[in-house]
Amino acid sequence: MPVTSAGLLFYQPGTDGPIVLLAHMGGPFWARREAGAWTVVKGEVGDGEDAHAAAVREAGEELGLTVPEPVVPDVDLGEIRQRSGKRVRAWGRCWPAPGPDLSAVRSNTVRVEWPPRSGRHLEVPEIDRAAWFTPDEARRVLVRGQDVLVDRLEAALSRS
Repeated sequence: MPVTSAGLLFYQPGTDGPIVLLAHMGGPFWARREAGAWTVVKGEVGDGEDAHAAAVREAGEELGLTVPEPVVPDVDLGEIRQRSGKRVRAWGRCWPAPGPDLSAVRSNTVRVEWPPRSGRHLEVPEIDRAAWFTPDEARRVLVRGQDVLVDRLEAALSRS
């Protein structure tokens, strides 16, 4: 059965359109990569856990920050399936200006085998940094398949 993750695509409205907050995946594999190394802030949904509640919980854990309460209703961005088979359920949430202090981002850690098939393991942050991107920039750096979430957010915001 495919893994299901839930996440929040944080955004701030702007005069030229929204900007979105993405997280750069941590660890040595991703260290020197940009394209395809950024992700919506997300994590696995626990057994019996509400996906939206999981998205909020995971955003706090991965950023190490207090997730703001919604100032406007969250935008349901639906579900995507990544190439790996992982299903990602996401919502857009407006992060009120001025936004978080990105230098304060402190992710939880995960254990990875590095180098691959070496039998050696490292503890690495799930994400090593976060940054704001225009939608076009976001589409260039996001993990393949997640760009559709930016498209859906832009479409929803243009209708409101």
